[in-house]
Amino acid sequence: MVKEVEGVIGKVYLVGAGPGDPDLITIKGVKIISQSDVILYDRLVNEQLLAYAPEQTIRIYCGKRPDHHALKQEQINQLLCYYASQGKVVTRLKGGDPFIFGRGGEEVLALRKYRISFEIVPGITSGSAAPAYAGIPLTHRQISSSVAFVSGVTRAEEDSEAYWEHLAKGPDTLCIYMGVKNLSDICKYLIRYGRDAMTPIAAIYYGTTQVQQTVTGTLETIALKAKQIKNPAMLIIGEVVRLREHIQWFEEMASEESEPLGAVISS
Repeated sequence: MVKEVEGVIGKVYLVGAGPGDPDLITIKGVKIISQSDVILYDRLVNEQLLAYAPEQTIRIYCGKRPDHHALKQEQINQLLCYYASQGKVVTRLKGGDPFIFGRGGEEVLALRKYRISFEIVPGITSGSAAPAYAGIPLTHRQISSSVAFVSGVTRAEEDSEAYWEHLAKGPDTLCIYMGVKNLSDICKYLIRYGRDAMTPIAAIYYGTTQVQQTVTGTLETIALKAKQIKNPAMLIIGEVVRLREHIQWFEEMASEESEPLGAVISS
């Protein structure tokens, strides 16, 4: 039961922490963190961002892995409401963007139920950031004029075929979150329902971070080529993936920075 302290009004900020590189959070997000009494943060939030918070700020880890949730969603909702009702400035710090596969909508509805004030601070989602760092433009005038951000997990197993049949005939570029575990099935369904087996695909592990890895292939070959890629990873499907050969920059830059200065000058 949430009880509001008489005469005290708190507020909840749902802040997008960005895709992993701590420099990719918004200025507004940093300002809010620096004024927070309580921060509830997710597994994919770069913990360097917590350093912007005052020393006395309460920090609560809410991370979710496929096989384990530190807190259930209902518990997170209750904590947001509880601390705000005590007059606290509460930051819900979420990887990427709160409203793109971040359950931000569910949390806002819980806040509305108890008439708790809130504000949304958008973040850069990994669906656009990871391919950018991998050198893959999601759109290109001659190649792709449509993009879809989709989940690699369907609500019910029996819905899988209809779900991927719809997407196989849809946008030029697919950006798939949470799809690595089902990569083989996703490729199988897309080929079955009309995508060319030679359609290029990239699997990007921990995009925008120093451990970023990118593996490319086709719908026919990627399951074998990317079997070492684990979550968190983005899957990018479409002809734009071919442009990586010419545009990739981040991994090249990281490689150059790791070389001795003499090696760079002499190359």
